[in-house]
Amino acid sequence: MLKGIKVILEIQDLDMKMLRLMKIKKERLSELEHIATLRKDLVDQQSEKKEEIEALNKTITQQELKISEIKDKLKKLEAKQSSIKKVEEFNALTQEMSTLERERVATENATSDLIDKKHTQEELLEKIKHSLSSSEISSKTLEEEILNNINLINKEGRELKTQRDALSKEANPDIIKIYEKLLTNKKDKVIVPMENRTCSGCHISLTAQHENAIRKAERLVFCEHCSRILFWQEDQPIETLETPKRRRRKSANN
Repeated sequence: MLKGIKVILEIQDLDMKMLRLMKIKKERLSELEHIATLRKDLVDQQSEKKEEIEALNKTITQQELKISEIKDKLKKLEAKQSSIKKVEEFNALTQEMSTLERERVATENATSDLIDKKHTQEELLEKIKHSLSSSEISSKTLEEEILNNINLINKEGRELKTQRDALSKEANPDIIKIYEKLLTNKKDKVIVPMENRTCSGCHISLTAQHENAIRKAERLVFCEHCSRILFWQEDQPIETLETPKRRRRKSANN
């Protein structure tokens, strides 16, 4: 194996562990965000429902005031009607009173519907409050568990970084520079063994010349397909580098 690759492989192993931790941490943070979003949705629903109920209360109050005014007008017209002597004026007042009475009934019916709607919204508000309360209790335990998990991830990540920093000082500066550039692009293993004359990173076949250069380990050899750095595993069985001879076609006469 090329001198310096072993150290980089150890660094890569640590980097893969840190990438895995970062992925898990991202998932945990996403869970926290999801919990917060659900809670915010319930809080928003509660706020909207309170505003809706408040608006209904204002409308109901206005309607009740309107009903009261109509009743007052009816009383005044009734009192005035009792003193009217002319038939035309009496009939005119009667017609006006009938109109006001229809308006009163319509307003009372509309108000009754608003009151029913208000009661429905109040029931929904209570359900939202209950859901929010239950959510806060259940999510608190889950959030604590997730945060503890994140703290453990951070701790393990710091330990891995300490090991990596120590190994980086031993690594060949040129090789680690190339390695880190490839790692930044791929976010995956970038130094991989050749297996059965195949890049174990992209699983595409290599040439015999590639295999020969990898076994000699005199320089860095890159996969021409995925650009990963290839190396020869010490325990890998050595296969012949000769290209299998082609079978001669049988002539038509044979």
